[in-house]
Amino acid sequence: MDVTLDVNIASGGKLTALQVMQDAPVIPVIVLNDVSHAVPLARALIAGGIRMLEVTLRTPEALACIEAIARHVPEAIVGAGTVRSAADAQACAMAGARFVVSPGYTYAVGQACRDAGLPLLPGVATGSEVMAACEDGLSELKFFPAMQAGGLAMLKAWSGPFGDVRFCPTGGVTVANAPEFLALPNVVCVGGSWLTPLDTIARGNWSHVTALAFQAYQLVRRG
Repeated sequence: MDVTLDVNIASGGKLTALQVMQDAPVIPVIVLNDVSHAVPLARALIAGGIRMLEVTLRTPEALACIEAIARHVPEAIVGAGTVRSAADAQACAMAGARFVVSPGYTYAVGQACRDAGLPLLPGVATGSEVMAACEDGLSELKFFPAMQAGGLAMLKAWSGPFGDVRFCPTGGVTVANAPEFLALPNVVCVGGSWLTPLDTIARGNWSHVTALAFQAYQLVRRG
């Protein structure tokens, strides 16, 4: 594992988007409805080798969950997903998020993340969106929704005109098709919700989460 990344994690220093993507083959896309689940879930994922954790802003409890993980699980790198506005980005920074993932890209969200010193993985689904993000200095992007927007074929097509861009495909990615995405040279990691099934979280079956995380950590990637 990259030594520089370890130093940044230990010190709470600034990360880059590429470091976020390179830490493990999968970034879990997490939906939490109960703050009491946040800390044990984070610890279960870390036990399986996954420490970059995207907690999505899809529930009213999300910010409190981010704050709980940031405060009580220092070995985790908690980020925020489904960030749609500058206000969202600012709130996530205040809660202790270390990186941001968005379903799309706007200049306002990008500027808010730059102001807060947070790496951003913005969602893109078209060539024009890739170009807009690149114009603002972003070359590590989330391909979303991956399967609906063209999947493997789209990423292969993009490798020509966007050869310097690296992607994290998310949306319809599963443990079964993840290896195909990870085999592409322009894919660094994938995002997936299969590591944290809602019913597993509701039951508090943390050993199952750890097993899923370990399976994901062992996936082979080329990008």
